[in-house]
Amino acid sequence: MSTATVARPARTSRRRTRWPGRAGHLFVFAYVVLLIAFGVVPTLYAVYFAFTDAGDNFAGFANFAEAASDFRYLSAVGHVALYLVFWLASLVVFVVGLALLLHRLRSGAASRTLRFLYYIPGALAGSASVLVWLFMLDPSVSPVSFLLRALGFDAFGQVVAPGNLPVLFTLIAFWTGAGGWIVVMYGALNNISPDLLEAARIDGAGVWQTAWRIQIPLLRKWIVYMVILAFAGGTQLFVEPQLLSQASVGVAGHDYSLNQLSYDFAFQNNNVNTAAAISVELLVIGLAVAGVFVARSGFFDAD
Repeated sequence: MSTATVARPARTSRRRTRWPGRAGHLFVFAYVVLLIAFGVVPTLYAVYFAFTDAGDNFAGFANFAEAASDFRYLSAVGHVALYLVFWLASLVVFVVGLALLLHRLRSGAASRTLRFLYYIPGALAGSASVLVWLFMLDPSVSPVSFLLRALGFDAFGQVVAPGNLPVLFTLIAFWTGAGGWIVVMYGALNNISPDLLEAARIDGAGVWQTAWRIQIPLLRKWIVYMVILAFAGGTQLFVEPQLLSQASVGVAGHDYSLNQLSYDFAFQNNNVNTAAAISVELLVIGLAVAGVFVARSGFFDAD
């Protein structure tokens, strides 16, 4: 063996010693660059606008007070809060329930087919999924018009009346986003030791007892993670009410959500500072709720 052949691995070993895990660091570096460019910088920019006026002078909490005093603000808060109740409740109940059902069917072709069908709607972007639902909710062209008419809806305007919007937005969000979470929960269930489930069965635990006392507690961290991200996404409600408002010629309202109100302040009233204040409020609320969930659930505790 030549001296060059011996020296080459030695040099490679020294490089690896100087920079262990460099491949992982490079991947993380790329993510950090994108996070700073499209996450941290815009956030700091919004915070700057939220605490300054149009002349770039420090304004304290004046922009927040102006947003809160707007006659549309409290109604928008109520709309988003009601939507979050429907959205998070349906997400936790049905995603966990469907994941448990899939886990029971995991050895058959039915499970693979259902996982595929659940995940397909997630391939559609938010605006595309809303357009599909606009077609589905119009009794004059919908393939399920018989069902809409059976519920007493004869016109599109009746379907998208303000009182129906929380349920409609929940259906759209669930149809689009629940499939991916079902797959995630199914994967988490597969990580539960079969010996543990077998021991429960030997002790006489039925399907419901096993799910309630073993599987769901072991899914706790995944459920908390899902709720945190779903809450953050739900507070950003914008695409669905905006497109419904345009399609219904104002029946749904163009200031239904806080994000719509922020958009209206920025592009209709030319008041970027108040719009930024609403955005910062949503950020603070999202971080606070995430902090509460993480602290109360022991999210980072070792199992």
